[in-house]
Order: sequence, then structure tokens, then C-alpha cells
Amino acid sequence: MATNLALDDKLIEEARRAGHHKTKKDAVTAALAEYIQRRKQLQILDAFGQFDFDPAYDYKAERRGRRA
Repeated sequence: MATNLALDDKLIEEARRAGHHKTKKDAVTAALAEYIQRRKQLQILDAFGQFDFDPAYDYKAERRGRRA
């Protein structure tokens, strides 16, 4: 999908050099992938403490049950 964006050329060039990317497109694609990964990590961190811990849970028994 072709998209026209007004981006800071100095910032793009710095990102390209820092990531050793050959093209601006590669740098922007890598930056977007890292942004998405970071946001997903933040969602996981936000969920921390939201689930009740069951001290009787036996994960090894669960693994054995799936193979049967």
C-alpha cells in the first residue's frame, strides 16, 4: 500500500544509520514493527496482577493431559 508521509528527514536518516538499514522504507518498517512489539509488551504488563493465582494449579498435569 503506497502511503505519503511528511517525516523528519534527519530523524529517518538517523534511524536508518542506527539500524544499519539500506533504505528509508526498511528503517520505517523496522520502527513500526518495534513500536507494535512494544505496545503488545505493555498490554501484557498491564494485565499483570489481573488474574487470580491458583496455588493448586499443576502445569505438569496439564501438559500430560494434552498428550493423551
